Amino acid sequence: MKLGPVELPALPVPRLGLAAFRRRLVVHLAFALLVAATLGLALTVLQDQKQRSYQRYEQGFRQSLAEITLQLRHPAGQLALLNPGLGPGDGQGLAPVLLPFSAIDFDDQYKALRAVEMAGCGLRWPGGASLCAAVGSNAYAGGFVYLVGSLDAGPLQSRQIGQGALAGVHRLRVSLDYRGQHTVWTAPYEAARADEGPAQQRGRLTGFLADTDSLERQARPQREFRGWLWREGPCAKEGDAEGPCARRTVFSVRLPVEAFKTALFERGAQAWPPHDLEQLRLRVQLLGPADEAGATPRLFDSTRAGAAVALSLDRLGAGLQAGETLQIERLGERAQVIAERRGAEIGDAPLPWLSRLIRRLPVDVPVGDARLRLQAQDEVITAAGRYRLTLQGDLRSLDRQLAREARSLLWLVAAMLAAIAFAWLLVELGLIRRITVLTRRAAAVSYNMQDPRAEQRIGELDVADLKGRDELGILAGTLQALLERVKDGLRREQLRAEREREMWHAVGHEIMSPLQSLMVLHGGADDPSHRYVQRMQQAVRVLYGTASPSEALEAADLQLETLDLAQFCREVVANAPHAGIDGVVLAGEAEAPLPVRGEAYALEDVVTHVLRNAQRYREAGTPITLTLATEDGFARLGIHNRGPAIAPDRLTRIFEYGVSDLPPDAGPERRGQGLFVARSYLAKMDGQIEARNEDGGVRFWLRLRRA
Repeated sequence: MKLGPVELPALPVPRLGLAAFRRRLVVHLAFALLVAATLGLALTVLQDQKQRSYQRYEQGFRQSLAEITLQLRHPAGQLALLNPGLGPGDGQGLAPVLLPFSAIDFDDQYKALRAVEMAGCGLRWPGGASLCAAVGSNAYAGGFVYLVGSLDAGPLQSRQIGQGALAGVHRLRVSLDYRGQHTVWTAPYEAARADEGPAQQRGRLTGFLADTDSLERQARPQREFRGWLWREGPCAKEGDAEGPCARRTVFSVRLPVEAFKTALFERGAQAWPPHDLEQLRLRVQLLGPADEAGATPRLFDSTRAGAAVALSLDRLGAGLQAGETLQIERLGERAQVIAERRGAEIGDAPLPWLSRLIRRLPVDVPVGDARLRLQAQDEVITAAGRYRLTLQGDLRSLDRQLAREARSLLWLVAAMLAAIAFAWLLVELGLIRRITVLTRRAAAVSYNMQDPRAEQRIGELDVADLKGRDELGILAGTLQALLERVKDGLRREQLRAEREREMWHAVGHEIMSPLQSLMVLHGGADDPSHRYVQRMQQAVRVLYGTASPSEALEAADLQLETLDLAQFCREVVANAPHAGIDGVVLAGEAEAPLPVRGEAYALEDVVTHVLRNAQRYREAGTPITLTLATEDGFARLGIHNRGPAIAPDRLTRIFEYGVSDLPPDAGPERRGQGLFVARSYLAKMDGQIEARNEDGGVRFWLRLRRA
């Protein structure tokens, strides 16, 4: 009856611990760390930006106040402090400003222009025209209004002495309205020299109390009205001829005000500037010669629109950041706020949650309730008094501003997290899951390898569903093919091992039989051949797997007796050349016997192994020296050669079985068992062996107990 194939039960799958999925956990942990690192990097960048913005803001906050203070300490800034309502005028006339110095040297063109430019009191119009109307800071310097203006004008027509018709000459007309009085001056240009050329003109402006272009025959100029007119410099436009072209024209006038002079003689302290100075209105016009149609051209008119001031308190607020407030206070008996400027309002953040997150990020700068608003103060001293500047800032604006700037970083972080999630899905679905399936099936095979039919179990591993063109699919297919080959190889190896075992057992039996006969023939304890026959038996057992080298040495039986170690050393020196070891000398011939407990043949093997080791590593032409010494109850035999030292970590390992530094092709001597045999035999004789790096080489010390 023929039996069919036996069906095996399905492979049981073992429960795998966490260690089996360590790689999967590592991959998941790596992606989790990537996510944490991305979020941590974003928070670190935000925290660093917040730290830097706070530091920059604190530095810039105080620097802003310092710059504003520096501007206000300049004459132009002092002019703005002394005239809080400084502006271009109302179209009906302009009010004079209070200068930070006592007066203007109007008789000198360059000094007058320098004072006006330094104080920044001039109004500027498109086209380059400018005008400064001002009063001095000291009433006792004279109650005058100073007019300094400039424009580009052509050649000037001057008035002749006694000429009453002014329509054909250049003239300056000034009107003043103050405290109900209306005064008009007409000041024609009178050349200083009759032979002046068109390129450079200089003359006086003679003021008459008249508002027409026709003077009476007996008209007299006002003595306290003084003015000058200069025209010089290159042509205003490139390419114009050097003759009658437009050149820079400057006029400087000192205008008397009767109301100022009258106030000087009133009783009591004179308050300067007058409290109603802003009510004074001036209009300044520079008129040219009438044309053929009788029309009078206005070269300059202070009521023309488009005027702008150089510096005012209104402009100080232009550089303030959101949430900042600048307050200027005039100190005195009664402090008075003369100006207050605010920056832009703090707007709402586009992402409130991001603004709250940024607000919670810790920084080195303290941001408690007391530090949410910064404050700095400084003072400016002028001729008219002391002024205190207070600048306040709100740190909350930085969080909202940083939240607006962090939107680009937020998009970048979201893109990085999306990329990490996509990469994780690819790795998880395309690699990790398939590796997990392959791991479980391989673990099932490994778990069932103890089955007597393990070769059949290996063939049951099916990974056909994991095959593919990618790396893992190729690995699965290759694994299945390799398992089939392993199964076939395992069967062949089992058959070969069984045959070799039978053959070695037969050979060992044939060798052991004559050895047993020799052991009977030489079984006496005093027979020298008994020890060698015993060693041959141990070698045969090791060769055929019945004992290990250490077990064979342990089974060896030594017959200890009393030996003269000195005589033994002399015999070793005499017989060494016959064993192929030359140059062995005994240092310090010992005349007295040195009895020790040992076995002559075993001690001979020990010394021979050590001498062969010393010969292998000694320097050419150097001797191998034997030295005898005694210590408490022991005799010592030293074997020294000159040569390379032994590494300190190998001084004890060289006596272990199989330790050797020779190449594999060095023959039987590379097995590393000579020193192992020496230590084993000495241990049986109650002795010891050690190696030391001494005297330019290595010395082996053999210790034997004295008889």
